[in-house]
Amino acid sequence: MNDDPVLVITGASTGIGAATARRAVEFGMRVALAARSEDRLSALAEELGGEERALAVRCDVTSWDDQQALVATALDRFGRLDAYFANAGFGAKRGFLEESVEHWKSMIDTNVLGAALSIRASLPHFRRLGSGHLVLTSSIAGRRVLPGSLYSATKHAVTAMGEALRQEIADTDIKVTLIEPGAVDTPFFENRPSGALEADDVARAVMFALTQPPHVDVNEILVRPIHQGV
Repeated sequence: MNDDPVLVITGASTGIGAATARRAVEFGMRVALAARSEDRLSALAEELGGEERALAVRCDVTSWDDQQALVATALDRFGRLDAYFANAGFGAKRGFLEESVEHWKSMIDTNVLGAALSIRASLPHFRRLGSGHLVLTSSIAGRRVLPGSLYSATKHAVTAMGEALRQEIADTDIKVTLIEPGAVDTPFFENRPSGALEADDVARAVMFALTQPPHVDVNEILVRPIHQGV
């Protein structure tokens, strides 16, 4: 029987999610990869060792049914679930007269409701287990307001959600970590930033949190490129 720990990753098809999946497998973990892009997920799962090491699950994080099915599928395939990385999210142009109202709604649903549903889907299992680790992707934008940024408001919500969860389960052995990247060169941007972090830089921060001793809970990791001033 394979007792290697299992990590669920949402938003796993590209960027930080895919980079974290690669690092997690290097660390001896098995991964359940979730996103809406089935082709990319399947290719990544195959790259990471196929069904013995990686499972691809189509999941819209704004769907409660999909979120429940993701956890159930991971448990059914691997027999355990040790950590959940709620990483799915996207942004919008700054300016309250930019983007469509539909884009705004989709972003809020994904970034905020999606993270909350990830918690709701995985927390009952972690409570039964008596341990586990929830990792949420926030942002430096969740610490300071950016001009005209509704995205910043969504990441402030994720930061608050992570701390609210930490306080709720402080009497358990379940861990909560907020990952707060600065500028990252990922497909998130139409025009890639220069001098930014690579997705793998953030993935290594995630793995740092996940590989601490049982008595250590790293609550927040703020990681910026070296020359990012604010």
